[in-house]
Amino acid sequence: MLRIGVDIGGTFTDFALSEGGTERLSIHKRLTSPEDPSRAVIDGVVALCEESGVALADVADIVHGTTLVTNSVIERKGAVTGMLGTAGFTDIMDMGFERRYDLFDLRITYPPPLVPRALRVEVAERVLFDGSVETPLDEEGVKSAARRLRDLGVGAVAVCFLNSYANPSHERRAAEILAAEAPDLFVSCSADVFQSMREFERWTTTTVNAFTGPMFDTYVARLETGLAQRGFRGHLYIMASSGGMLTTTTARRYPVRALESGPAAGALMSAAHGRALELPNLLSFDMGGTTAKGALVRGGEPIKKYEMEVARAYEFRRGSGMPVRIPVIDMIEIGAGGGSIADVDERGLLKVGPRSAGAQPGPACYGQGGTRPTLTDANLMLGYLDPAFFLGGKMSLDMAAAERAIADGVARRLGVETLRAAFGIHDIICEDVARAFRIHATERAFDYRTSSMVAFGGSGPLHALRIARKLKIPRVIFPVAAGVMSALGLLESPLAFEVGRSRRVHVADLDAAAFGEQLAILEADASRVLLEAGVAQKDIRIVRRLDMRYQGQGHEIEVTLPEAPHASALFAQIEELFGAAYQRIYTLRLDEPTEIVNWKVEAVGPATGLGERYELSGVSAPSVPQKGTRRAYDASAGRLTDWPVYDRYALRPGMTVDGPALIEERESTAVVGSGDRVTVDARLNLVAELDLAGKE
Repeated sequence: MLRIGVDIGGTFTDFALSEGGTERLSIHKRLTSPEDPSRAVIDGVVALCEESGVALADVADIVHGTTLVTNSVIERKGAVTGMLGTAGFTDIMDMGFERRYDLFDLRITYPPPLVPRALRVEVAERVLFDGSVETPLDEEGVKSAARRLRDLGVGAVAVCFLNSYANPSHERRAAEILAAEAPDLFVSCSADVFQSMREFERWTTTTVNAFTGPMFDTYVARLETGLAQRGFRGHLYIMASSGGMLTTTTARRYPVRALESGPAAGALMSAAHGRALELPNLLSFDMGGTTAKGALVRGGEPIKKYEMEVARAYEFRRGSGMPVRIPVIDMIEIGAGGGSIADVDERGLLKVGPRSAGAQPGPACYGQGGTRPTLTDANLMLGYLDPAFFLGGKMSLDMAAAERAIADGVARRLGVETLRAAFGIHDIICEDVARAFRIHATERAFDYRTSSMVAFGGSGPLHALRIARKLKIPRVIFPVAAGVMSALGLLESPLAFEVGRSRRVHVADLDAAAFGEQLAILEADASRVLLEAGVAQKDIRIVRRLDMRYQGQGHEIEVTLPEAPHASALFAQIEELFGAAYQRIYTLRLDEPTEIVNWKVEAVGPATGLGERYELSGVSAPSVPQKGTRRAYDASAGRLTDWPVYDRYALRPGMTVDGPALIEERESTAVVGSGDRVTVDARLNLVAELDLAGKE
């Protein structure tokens, strides 16, 4: 079965075609088309099929990951969105958490709500915390609100009622009325998007869903139409932030679930490599043209969470963004990539990123009109990139333009040599990424010093070993096709959907039957999405999770339940499972009653993995691994020296490469420092063992 993974990045769009059963892959990479991202996707899919000698009509699945939803929120390029809310409560969108993320900075800012106050319409209704109705829904008021919202020119509406997670009947009825009165509106109900308590987060999530809905619907429709016109007859899936695939129908209904669509795929693939190599704890490092992403893999699975922030307004500070409640792989993302622009700040210090040159005009060396110095320009000057072999020779780089940009933009302003400025750009990015990963791992009690790193992305292998050295990580793995690994991760993702509901209840007030009944409702809701996509009931795996706490506490911890045919059989174990989980985190247990706050169920379809070993098709490898030598910057020597250059495709299992060395493939280059050794394992991964003694 032929399957294609497509991952859109800020600079490049990556493609991978899996020829099922052959352990062979075909890959492709091209510049993203910012004015219309679907154009690069469609053209790239067609080009990949032509290069691979397959017909697009024979491709069964295309799995797509995109940051389009995230970018829409950050850039405020979505639909004019209105809100229908409970009378007296719509100002919650302005009040937020009523806490400062920095107590001592008087200049802090927050992202303004996606729905301005003028577009918030209130209606009489009231549901209490236990789901009982205090004030019935004013249906005539909803009809009047529909007319008013339509007159205001909105394209989408978020229906956000108080306590609707406990009883969604008012929201559902309001949605029916809106559909009848204003059928052109895209309507999102907060209890449908994610049934979670805490109104502010649930409502911001719903406004994001409504704000991006029309745009994402148009994009997916354009993609489906364009692919169909070129002969595609298979299924198109969208990657969710949680690491599962969504059908296009589900993705159009819940675009908010695709906020971290592309980056999640790379973390999934890192976890798959870790399981194959029996390395259960990993730091997944993905660096492309615009951003660097880090995710933690513990026990063979990426760490998952149920909240994130988007559009952080102040120096990427936690708390300065818009909170969103969705299942998402826990990762940190910073503005560090090949296109990151270098500058000298007001203090006279070198600063790199987060602004990026993107795909247009791109770094100065791309020859597309860019004049600002970027990280890619620096890596080219340092000799880490071959100007004649970028993207396997499909794109040439202009060394003179890179040197001119760094000299004019950085070196002269700092009063240093151009080569020294280039290495400063390279090293500052490494330090920024290392610092971000250090904080992220520390906050999650993850000791990366006893773990390994999986490095990928077009820029990841260029920086991985230096970042690992700063973090004291002893081992780095560069997988096959590291430059497009997120596209491969899309092919690793199963069809999956997760639902959750807030219902606070003391465990002592439950019995096995009531416990099983509550989870069975969620199991049916989650499974319905997969059944509608054609997955057989017998092929659906159910994962049950509970957010639990001791009575009186303000925060919960997640407990994953063992697999069982029926949830009721697990009831007797939940207090012991919670106690053990609590003790792992806090080193003790309390003699207090326990309660369940959130109930969560994930339905997962059959695995569609690539297998433990795969090779690239269409690649001709020379008989001699070493291609030659190139002058490159040796940090330990502080100057340019002769580095051997190896063709990755010619390296076979058991071979070793000692640094300093450059190992090139079409989409990326691994920079191996002095004293480090790389071994090719049985799966053709490059496994670098770092010499950390006496080094930075």
